[in-house]
Amino acid sequence: MLKPLPLKDFKGKTFMTSNRFTDALFQLVKSLEKAEKRHFKLYIKRSSSNENLKIIQLFDALDKMPEYDERILLKKLSSVTKPQLANLKSHLYKQLLASLRLLKTAVNIDLQLSELLDNARVLYYKGLKLQSFKMLERAKELAKTNHKYNFLAQVISLEKKIETLHITRSTLEKTEVLTSEAADIGLHINNVIKLSNLALLLYRWYVENGYARNKEDEKGVRSFFKEMLPPQPEQITDFYERLYLFQSYCWYAFIRQDFLMYYRYSKKWVDLFDEEPSMVTVETGHYVKGMHTLLNALFNLRNYKTFQVILKKFEKFAATPASETHDNFRVHTFIYINAAKLNWHLMTGTFSKGLALVPSIEAGLQEYASYVDMHRILVFNYKISMLYFGSGEYAICIDYLQRIINDHGNLRIDLQCYARLLHLMAHYELGNDAIIESLARSVYRFMAKMKNFSVVEEEIFKFIRSSLQVSSKELKPELEHFLYRIKHLEKNRFETRAFAYLDVISWIESKVYEKPMSQIIHEKYLKSKHTKMSPVQMDYN
Repeated sequence: MLKPLPLKDFKGKTFMTSNRFTDALFQLVKSLEKAEKRHFKLYIKRSSSNENLKIIQLFDALDKMPEYDERILLKKLSSVTKPQLANLKSHLYKQLLASLRLLKTAVNIDLQLSELLDNARVLYYKGLKLQSFKMLERAKELAKTNHKYNFLAQVISLEKKIETLHITRSTLEKTEVLTSEAADIGLHINNVIKLSNLALLLYRWYVENGYARNKEDEKGVRSFFKEMLPPQPEQITDFYERLYLFQSYCWYAFIRQDFLMYYRYSKKWVDLFDEEPSMVTVETGHYVKGMHTLLNALFNLRNYKTFQVILKKFEKFAATPASETHDNFRVHTFIYINAAKLNWHLMTGTFSKGLALVPSIEAGLQEYASYVDMHRILVFNYKISMLYFGSGEYAICIDYLQRIINDHGNLRIDLQCYARLLHLMAHYELGNDAIIESLARSVYRFMAKMKNFSVVEEEIFKFIRSSLQVSSKELKPELEHFLYRIKHLEKNRFETRAFAYLDVISWIESKVYEKPMSQIIHEKYLKSKHTKMSPVQMDYN
């Protein structure tokens, strides 16, 4: 039997006894790949000083340790005292970063630009102004090609400084171009800051609260969005401005449960990279997030065909060098692709096949434990619990839900509420009548406190309570009446939140028609194959 992955295993606090995730140097050493370790050894051995030999010894000792323990480390480094160890660790940390910087410069635009700018400064400080200008021109062209206007601002700032302090014999035309460029870049950077702030704040609202719970929530989000949105956003043409604009619209639509708008802007987000393929390697993180967002939109719309097209495209990208150039890219690609695979099985009713993925997902999450945030673990545990619920394995479903319920963080109030509601439904399925009444009261109080109620949830509570009072013969009419009451709520935008988290309709239909929940959902999937293509599907055909 598979054991659920405890949330506490991913909290640094549980490793305080071993300092596994509290020692920065140890964490950096353990994050290195074979090629990075080999490069560091070559880099450091260029100098044969005694201090660098000690650094190699410290590096090797840390590399071989399964967990950080300073007492064991000092025993392995017999020539090093405890006061010396702190300085040695600090020196090793700096040398590792220098080695990684040298190795990654060739594949990272930001590092290339930093190097060019640093070289220009060095040449300027040596009095070689014309050589410095040439270096700055190279940096300027690279920054313009890759839309790196923050770097461009630094390049122009240094150019202006040299022009102001020294007689460079520059033409009047060049000086005017320089001042004009500075003004344009300042305006652009200001727009990027405003739009990225808007996208970030909307995303933070969602991470903390989930969907808008009522008209009051929606009114507040709408007012904030309109206030922060720049005038005439349709005239924005720059890559980064458009990127953050589309992200802002995505989170705005997602919070309001406008899933069609959410899809349209997530598609614009991904299309932006299709228009400029070179930016995939420059802003890989944003591309990966965009693919994840687009898959989420298609999941919410239950657009099966297009979902498969995009998932295959994402998996193809995951096999390219671009996805491997950064630890964060590799981890996020793993997380998002596996989340999408679980979503596929949730929306097609193939729960058993979905559960077959769980061991490899949990192994991956353990491997990437120091990189995975708590929000991702919450989502995975909830999705896995849904697979177990749909498979009729309610006891294991409860085990996974307990990992969410027992967590005392303040992330995803919506998930905290629906985990408790699904927990109640699992106990109901197990026939634990003795605790249902008190459990229902507890969940009701929690959701009321969090202001997370909708009509659908109210109806679920009514049904569970009333069904306990009727005989098995009378239950069928109760189920049919319950299904009738909630079916018409499916198109209500403020009620879709409940259906996005819990496929309540399929659950009740499985009871009314006396079929497994997996069969009910799978039949809906099969039926969709024979329906007319939606506008969303037409976009990809």
